[in-house]
Amino acid sequence: MARSAIAGRVKRALEIVRLPGVEQKLPSELSGGQQQRIALARAIVIEPDVLLLDEPLSALDLKLRQEMRSELKNLQRRTGITFIFVTHDQEEALTMSDRIAVMSKGQIQQLGAPLDIYERPVNRFVADFIGDTNFVDATVGRRDGELVHCSVEGGLDFLANPRGDPAPGAKVTLAIRPEKILLRPGGTVGTIAQAVYVGTDTNYEIRLADSLRLNVRVQNAMDGRAQFAVGDRVGIDVPPGAARMLED
Repeated sequence: MARSAIAGRVKRALEIVRLPGVEQKLPSELSGGQQQRIALARAIVIEPDVLLLDEPLSALDLKLRQEMRSELKNLQRRTGITFIFVTHDQEEALTMSDRIAVMSKGQIQQLGAPLDIYERPVNRFVADFIGDTNFVDATVGRRDGELVHCSVEGGLDFLANPRGDPAPGAKVTLAIRPEKILLRPGGTVGTIAQAVYVGTDTNYEIRLADSLRLNVRVQNAMDGRAQFAVGDRVGIDVPPGAARMLED
């Protein structure tokens, strides 16, 4: 390529990774995070048909990592390059991807859109790996349309999404996302055992029975205060279909 064309590409690549004007610097003059972004710029500048990104943002601080996610998605849409993005960061996988392959021991456990992977995990590994999940042992009861009643320790009954056609009395595992569970003040089902404030939400550990605990995520009130305190008695509601039956 002509020198002028090379200079233009280099400039654009460095602007994409938020490092304009470092063309003349040596690697030893850059921080670890800057070196990682330069490696990304070197991959982008040749405009490949397929780009493998193996943990490309792991050394960046949170705010820059979030900005770079947006930049990478915009870059992919502009160039049409297929990105294969490898990450252990659950949020990164969900926000960056059009399709996700969740892998374990060299085998694809589930392949699908981010919404399908999160909302409809096929087995315990996928449900546990992507997002926070409560795993609950239950006994299958009667059918109710497309859903099935499942009884749980502590006298709870959940209308769950079944897998296949489970027979009444069968022992199954249910996956319930913490944000799907609703808490009612003054109930008699559970007791708040722990409350952890995390900014927008408060994470509660609910003690239901001697061996059963549920993690529940509740958005904080307008004034920022948590809605429940340790020791409060609460009721629990799980919307129909929010509990999903898993494969073994």
